Amino acid sequence: MSDNPRAISVGRRVVVTGMAGAGKSTFSRALSARTGLPVIVLDFHYWLPGWTEPADAKWRQKQERLLAGEAWIADGNYHATLELRLGRADTVVFLDTPWQVCAWRALLRGVRARPDDFELPEGCQESRLRRLGDEWRLAWRICRARRVERDTELTIIAQHGKHATVHVLGSRRAVRQFLGA
Repeated sequence: MSDNPRAISVGRRVVVTGMAGAGKSTFSRALSARTGLPVIVLDFHYWLPGWTEPADAKWRQKQERLLAGEAWIADGNYHATLELRLGRADTVVFLDTPWQVCAWRALLRGVRARPDDFELPEGCQESRLRRLGDEWRLAWRICRARRVERDTELTIIAQHGKHATVHVLGSRRAVRQFLGA
């Protein structure tokens, strides 16, 4: 795994992952602007109408279809299906953002978010109150899972991403250098 962003190699199928609040979506959009690769926002494709979670098999099938293309940036951190994305990826970017920053970002997103800030899945309605509750629960989850989530993702990457170039970016400076290279 590379933590030296000066030796950057970005392929055509990029997995961007990290803890919730790590900055995956912001990073993915910036990388897309730099490379021209389309972004697959997993959260958008995950939810069914009424914010219903899909069955595991259906979610796997949907991801297989989404990842069938030859050029993409997959933005998301669904651990249970990370190996699917890794199997097709030639580049992995793990945003190793400190958990305190991730939790703070989730809290701020909850306070600042407006329903029209992002595209919602079909049949999913958003309100400020719902978003606030979701983000605050997410911040709590980040605090509780801070010790295991990072290790879980890095273990999955080590097991299923051996063929890919892996970049672990642990600071804003590393992210800026990666995107600027």
